[in-house]
Amino acid sequence: MNSYKHYLPLCWFGVNPLDLPRSVKFFQQNLWFYFFLELFIQLNMIDIHEAIFEVILETSLTLFFSFIVLTLNRSAHSYVQVTSAILFVENVIAIFVVPTMVWLTISDHELSYILMIILTLWDFAAVAYIVKKVLGINAAAGCVISLLYFLVTYGGAYATTVILLG
Repeated sequence: MNSYKHYLPLCWFGVNPLDLPRSVKFFQQNLWFYFFLELFIQLNMIDIHEAIFEVILETSLTLFFSFIVLTLNRSAHSYVQVTSAILFVENVIAIFVVPTMVWLTISDHELSYILMIILTLWDFAAVAYIVKKVLGINAAAGCVISLLYFLVTYGGAYATTVILLG
């Protein structure tokens, strides 16, 4: 529970991810939560085989992307902290995304679309903030790498699933 208190300010851009405690157990908890939350979301949109394949691929790409970026920056020693930070903010925001998606699906209300856009922008900004702090780059470069992250992980997993199983 203590790690959650340390990592929660990341959602409001209030702490440097490199200053957070390193915990493999916390990393594993976030990884499993991320996996099952993404699987829950995907299972409500596509069939079970595609969903499992896409979530495994998406999770693997998330881990691989973090590793590559940190290795190129010569800061792979902070992999557990940084990847925990990314997974944690993605998990917190996804907790709000799930009911919003249900609302959007059931009502098709324009406010649900607006809320989904806000949550997506929040997710993008949180990852950009983490990247900016970890790599020591400016905000624009952080946004570019954040965009690349989302294209590689979500777009790459979706495209691969469509090509191989579609």
